[in-house]
Amino acid sequence: MMEPLTDISTVQPTAMLLPLTFLLPLAGTLILAFSRGRLSYRASATLGTASVGLAALATALIALNFASGDAGQLTLWTWIAVGDFQPGISLALDGLSLTMLGVITGVGFFIHLFAAWYMRGEDGITRFYTYMNLFVFSMVLLVLGDNLLLLFLGWEGVGLCSYLLIGYYYTHSANGWAGFKAFIITRIGDVFLAIGMFLLFSRLGTLNIAEILELAPRAWQSGDTVVELAAFLLLGGALGKSAQLPLHTWLADAMAGPTPVSALIHAATMVTAGVYLIARMHGIFELAPAALYATGVIGALTLLMAGFAALAQTDIKRVLAYSTMSQIGYMFLALGVGAYDTAIFHLMTHAFFKALLFLSAGAVIISCHHEQDMRRLGGLWRTLPLAYMGFVVGGAALAALPLVSAGFYSKDAILWQALAADQQGLLAAGLIGALLTSLYTLRLIIATFHGPAKSDSARRAEAGRGLAHGLPLCVLAILSTFIGAWITPPLAGVLPASPGENATAGHGALELIAAAVALAGMALGVWVFSLHRGWLTLADAGLGAWLWRLWHRAWGFDALFDRTLVRPYRGAVRLLKSDVFDGVFRLLAWCMRLVHRGLSRTQTGKLRGYAVTMVMGATLILLSLALVFQGT
Repeated sequence: MMEPLTDISTVQPTAMLLPLTFLLPLAGTLILAFSRGRLSYRASATLGTASVGLAALATALIALNFASGDAGQLTLWTWIAVGDFQPGISLALDGLSLTMLGVITGVGFFIHLFAAWYMRGEDGITRFYTYMNLFVFSMVLLVLGDNLLLLFLGWEGVGLCSYLLIGYYYTHSANGWAGFKAFIITRIGDVFLAIGMFLLFSRLGTLNIAEILELAPRAWQSGDTVVELAAFLLLGGALGKSAQLPLHTWLADAMAGPTPVSALIHAATMVTAGVYLIARMHGIFELAPAALYATGVIGALTLLMAGFAALAQTDIKRVLAYSTMSQIGYMFLALGVGAYDTAIFHLMTHAFFKALLFLSAGAVIISCHHEQDMRRLGGLWRTLPLAYMGFVVGGAALAALPLVSAGFYSKDAILWQALAADQQGLLAAGLIGALLTSLYTLRLIIATFHGPAKSDSARRAEAGRGLAHGLPLCVLAILSTFIGAWITPPLAGVLPASPGENATAGHGALELIAAAVALAGMALGVWVFSLHRGWLTLADAGLGAWLWRLWHRAWGFDALFDRTLVRPYRGAVRLLKSDVFDGVFRLLAWCMRLVHRGLSRTQTGKLRGYAVTMVMGATLILLSLALVFQGT
């Protein structure tokens, strides 16, 4: 039974505003859901967008109060009461949750607004905004929950919404399978997270995050087996939700959903939930150096794998999907070297420029009549100036163009932290990833907007118009420049100090190297993809063609999993379709029926036959006894 715990009269203003950030999207979800599709397109879009816009306004007021020192803590109800175990529906606001809240509601509002333009004319718009509002509600719960149980509720909620929105165009079976794939793979990670929660509760007796971080250093020494296991289990949950090796294969297929879905869920918010989880549970990872190092290594491997894969994609959204994996890999790399605040800073700037890139891609797709294959585009820079601007500004931030882009400052900070932590291998991976990012970003822009138009869809492109189309692109473009880097997440006192916080030696030289790598990648991209127009394939035959196929198939992970997991599982299902044990019992029953039929035929009703049978039976028994006694 849920009981209210907090006397409202004693609650601070910030805490009073906190419930609005998730109750407003929840109200939008319920109204849209119970309208049963009777609302008009305009009413559905207005309600869905306004609910998130009001949540963003509440977040802005919360940020103002937070800046004046008004922190927020509010327990609404006791959720479960079993002995001493009484987790509540409790909200906690600090600099980390406020940063995430700003990204979710702020960027989320502009994506909802753009969706009103993108989705016009689509069937099921009420269903679309129902799912989108439900996602925002779940994501806000995830970041505001002060205990792992409430966090896990939001965690599962965003997974459900991801499945629903990926398969939004459910009439095409491929979209349904993409949603199913995302659901299954992320559930694998969720199981690890759940087991990790059980382990922490069994050893510490609480699921309250603040209490866990306080009790963990008392219960375990650094490197203890139990805390390492708990950290690896939490890491497993983060890998699934954030699409990192080896639980990454669902993200590229998730592009089957509408492009605003890709912008909100699969670029700006949900896929960063794993980064938030590790940063929030930093006290556990600080006691588990092996798990922390594994986090950095997995991030480095993912950013390299995804960078090469992005070089060989021909679908605009798939290029951006692999770039998302790569950029989240940078965040995991930062987490792995203990630079939690730097990872969150890059999470914020990445939300700006990746949402801009996805929305700009959506503008191209709609303007070109749902064409998103770069082999059939080109020549759009004059026709679609606003979308082109979005790609140039967002691409500059993605490629970390020095000084003018937000991505430069956050990515440079990650590289510096790797150097300060003396992780030379991770630093080298980050620099190679920066070169790859510049290459595939230039390839994407040149192939989509430059050169001759390659199809009637590109030649007949029509530029989008209206406030819902233009305002989100312009605001996100501004935030993707150095102006966005001026926004400093208020993480002081929330996360541990980074390795490079008090070090300066070599920072200037690394900045120059990172800038040179980014510029060299851009120059190489222009030379390869513009002057030689070799943007489609590396070569027609030989090693280049083999590499192209390997990277186009994202290093063959899908094929590997199909052969090692999916096919054996299907074989086991076919084998067990008729249960083996049931087969054994059915065989016994068949034998009994066979014996029954044989004995039934001896029941003829003739006395002579029975007498002969009795005599023969008695004779056989006597012979058997004689043989037995003769042997003794």
